[in-house]
Amino acid sequence: MINEFRIQFSRIFAGFLFVLIIFSSSRWEDKAPFLTAVLFFLGAFLVGIASLGRLWCSVYIAGYKTHNLVTQGPYSVCRNPLYFFSFLGALGVGFASESLLIPLLILVAFVLYYPFVIKGEEAKLIKLHKSEFEIYRKKVPCFFPKISLLNEPEKYTVKPKKLKKQIFDSLWFVWLIGIIEIIEELHKLELLPAIIKLY
Repeated sequence: MINEFRIQFSRIFAGFLFVLIIFSSSRWEDKAPFLTAVLFFLGAFLVGIASLGRLWCSVYIAGYKTHNLVTQGPYSVCRNPLYFFSFLGALGVGFASESLLIPLLILVAFVLYYPFVIKGEEAKLIKLHKSEFEIYRKKVPCFFPKISLLNEPEKYTVKPKKLKKQIFDSLWFVWLIGIIEIIEELHKLELLPAIIKLY
């Protein structure tokens, strides 16, 4: 139930942002072109980290999430690394729009919404894994990674069929940056109206 609500909320919010991006352009383009370049490269950098991070998570969690408590790799440094890397990716896409308003909207939505999602999911994990999860929760931070806790095995069994879908999901943020660049070119060619100017 929580997972379905999270997906629906994410889709609605992403749809709202996408419409906003389609019909808007950055005020900084004319006023401060250097700033727009910095914002875009910051966005691309965050998206790169997010995509690699989500791929790293997928190697460990694909096919194991439902029944196993995964505590190695990215899950040894924080309990919710997929959300952490998704947060970086979403901010990256926001900065790639070359405005400050869109990443701010993403930040506010994430801060207001995702703590409840994480709390609900962790309640499920307590029921499934009981004391094992309690020990894990006391040791590993919830959201921001603690690199000194990193624990990676010499070998790890990966489930290729399960991983395949996760790989495509991990690359969404890269594709979104490409779409934003296409939209920007369509604005320049006046094939798509930029009705709103965003800071």
